[in-house]
Amino acid sequence: MSSAPEERVVTCPACGGDSVYAPRNRWRPFCSERCKQQDLGAWASGSYAMPEREGQSDPDFEKS
Repeated sequence: MSSAPEERVVTCPACGGDSVYAPRNRWRPFCSERCKQQDLGAWASGSYAMPEREGQSDPDFEKS
């Protein structure tokens, strides 16, 4: 006797609504394609960028 994995309901990171976290939800962890696209747009526009602290530099971008 095999049992199907239990589906979890999680909070959509974009809208805060319920989202089924299972293979049948192709947009997981988002609840819809719209929420997934909104998140992608925010990422692409730099909305998720962390501000650089004053005096902090990135060694990968320093000139030798």
